[in-house]
Amino acid sequence: MTALKLAFRLLMRDARAGELTLLTLALLVAVGCSTAISLFADRMQRTMTLQAGEFLAGDLVLTSSSPVAESWLGEAGNRGLRQAQTIDFSSVLLENQEMLLAAVKAVSDQYPLRGVLKTADSDSGQDDVSTSGPSIGEVWVEPRILPALNLAIGDWLTVGEKPLRIAKILRYEPDKAGDFYSFSPRVMMNQVDLAATGVIQPGSHVHYYYQFAGEAGRLSQFKNWLQPQLQPSQRILDIHEDRPQLGSALDRAERYLGLAGVAVVVIAGVAIAMAAARYSERHFNSVALLRCLGADQSTIFRLYVVQFCVLGVIASGLGCAIGWIGQQGLLHFLRPLLPKQLAEPGISGVGYGFAIGMAVLLGFASPPLLRLREVSPLRVFRRDLAPLPVRAWLVYGTALALVAGLVWRYTGDTQLIVAVLGGGALALLVLALVVAMLLRALRLLAPRLSLAGRFGLLGVVRKGRGSIGQILAFSITLAAMSLSFSVRNDVLEQWRQQLPEKAPNHFVLNIIPEQRDALQAELNASGIEASRMYPVIRGRLVAINGEAVQKRVSKDSRGEAATHRELSLTWTERLPDDNTLVRGQAWPVEAEPGWVSVEEKLAQSLAIRVGDELRFTVGSEQVHARVANIRSLRWDTMKPNFYMIFSPGSLDGFPSTYLTSFYLSPEAKAVLHTIVKRFPSLTILEVDQIVAQIADILRQLSKAIDLVLYFALLAGFTVLFAAVYGTLDVRMHEAALMRALGAGRGWLHLAHAIEFGIIGWIAGLLAVMLAQAVLYALYAGVMHLPFKVDVMPFILLPVGAAGMVTIAAYWGLRQVVRQSPLLVLRRF
Repeated sequence: MTALKLAFRLLMRDARAGELTLLTLALLVAVGCSTAISLFADRMQRTMTLQAGEFLAGDLVLTSSSPVAESWLGEAGNRGLRQAQTIDFSSVLLENQEMLLAAVKAVSDQYPLRGVLKTADSDSGQDDVSTSGPSIGEVWVEPRILPALNLAIGDWLTVGEKPLRIAKILRYEPDKAGDFYSFSPRVMMNQVDLAATGVIQPGSHVHYYYQFAGEAGRLSQFKNWLQPQLQPSQRILDIHEDRPQLGSALDRAERYLGLAGVAVVVIAGVAIAMAAARYSERHFNSVALLRCLGADQSTIFRLYVVQFCVLGVIASGLGCAIGWIGQQGLLHFLRPLLPKQLAEPGISGVGYGFAIGMAVLLGFASPPLLRLREVSPLRVFRRDLAPLPVRAWLVYGTALALVAGLVWRYTGDTQLIVAVLGGGALALLVLALVVAMLLRALRLLAPRLSLAGRFGLLGVVRKGRGSIGQILAFSITLAAMSLSFSVRNDVLEQWRQQLPEKAPNHFVLNIIPEQRDALQAELNASGIEASRMYPVIRGRLVAINGEAVQKRVSKDSRGEAATHRELSLTWTERLPDDNTLVRGQAWPVEAEPGWVSVEEKLAQSLAIRVGDELRFTVGSEQVHARVANIRSLRWDTMKPNFYMIFSPGSLDGFPSTYLTSFYLSPEAKAVLHTIVKRFPSLTILEVDQIVAQIADILRQLSKAIDLVLYFALLAGFTVLFAAVYGTLDVRMHEAALMRALGAGRGWLHLAHAIEFGIIGWIAGLLAVMLAQAVLYALYAGVMHLPFKVDVMPFILLPVGAAGMVTIAAYWGLRQVVRQSPLLVLRRF
């Protein structure tokens, strides 16, 4: 009989006997959870990215100060990408003896590629959804343009030399955002009418935007082809650069989902290792018999490896199917909470789950299989067990490395893998020593306990390595679950801080100094609480320590983006409250002019240090300033932020305007008309639609994160039951002996509860310590979140762990006390 046939026959025999039930269940849960998480996370991330693309009106946007080469657009067409184009410029509108500076957008017929336009037929009318822009000869205008120019729907508005009929009120455009300081009331027209206006002339300040949409692979290839050909005035925009408040949220969600995936894989590996250990122990006698019949060690190992490979293929395939069905069911039940359009599941998620299943099974099950090689033929007469080979620990290390490599391919985050697996492995070595010393100390308590208490306590101490292994397994599981829960809470808390309930949703720009106090009084009279008013001057950074700034700029860096345009410069006596000093010192209240504070990421990109001298051009003048400090800030808040903040007096003599922001509820929108009529030179940017859309996406991401946490919890309970069933045979023998000596079922239940309660409490305490250490490494080096020690887990987790482990033990060991002692003792 060939080894393959024998392996199949042994596999079928074990399956019929129920020997593979726990191992298969653990593998099904591991692969099912990994596949479901992979598919669900992949779909949610691609859906969120797809929905986030609505903020750009396309998947990829190329911006330029001049028309791009036709060959570029032809290349996009050849790659099967859909295209649209918009042209933005400012123009002064003159109607009914009123004048207004407007931001005009000429759009092609295909605009927008992502998202929709919302319009209305009257100022108080219902919103209509449009998938294309104005028709030829028509314009859509924002509501505040009509009262400012004394116009109404149906009137004619002249843009340059072209009269256009006002057809609708523009309520929402998907890609309206970016630089808060360049917004004016919007006028949208058809691109065909642009030439007739005569507005764009040589030297005009115009922005050209080219939107592209299509398959992710083709977009990536086109971006890689286009990137090397870009000029300094051209940039490729994506959601992370053009919408930092949303891009950072997506980044954190991706990092969390990757972390949860790592946690589930590690937990599943522990469950499979424990189940495989029980499987191998129950086959020692069979292996000894095969050795007596002439099978050598290599044959034994190959025989069982073939069985596990077949089992892995079957169980991983079924697990992938379960994962596929599971994520479909979740999406079905959660349909009201999720976006209307969901990305289709990708086959890569299934492949990832299958690969994880095989890697975890073979990696974590190999050490128990190696023990089968060491079984002596004398096992037929004696039950001496060979010790675990030293090289088995190398196999565990190889398994962890293989899993880490697969997870890295899915998450693309090396720091995250190193922080979780590397830091966790190092901590386990220390924890194993702590557990060993703690078990020795617990032995001293035995004389003071009742009989059931002594039996339970000594059951933990007597098993030695087995108890240490169980405690460490529970610690890993609980730490992974605690990590997922803690990071989830902190990520959501960061998002809530990013978008509080009354986050600013209106920005007031172009406030001339003479109107500053009057506007503040008007806002106070209307019950509007506005933020600080910041003076703004447009200027360009040109030199650092006398060296041209272009020499320090690297392509596609933050420095390149900041130095190829004018920056908004401001000055203040004290830095904004949400800015944090990284290096240097804040200037005193009566600081001398000539100091500047630089944003941290820009300073890193341009190698700016405290004490460096910077030179700026403001109009035709030059301004010198020395770097006083470097500060960090969050660009993902809906608040004004600045790359450069000067000390008071540094920019005196230059004309400036002010800006502020405030929250305004939808019911109080009428106040805006009063403000615009009294201060017609103001520009009010309404971003409430953008804030609402960002908040909606963050809520959806929160639901996805909660579901991933539930998968981690399910995998954790699998470990609990695997640990209980792993010692089932030994406990049945012990219970039979105790019952033969007169112990009752209730006494055995109490002894088991005490034993597993102690194991759970110790594991919970160690899990908190392990989780806190890994959290610190994660927050400081990967997640970039503030870390603080939370006292509550040190209280709740040990108690909760003791309760969970005790309940799992009661459920798993209920058949132990129900077996007839005579039948059990005869079997053993």
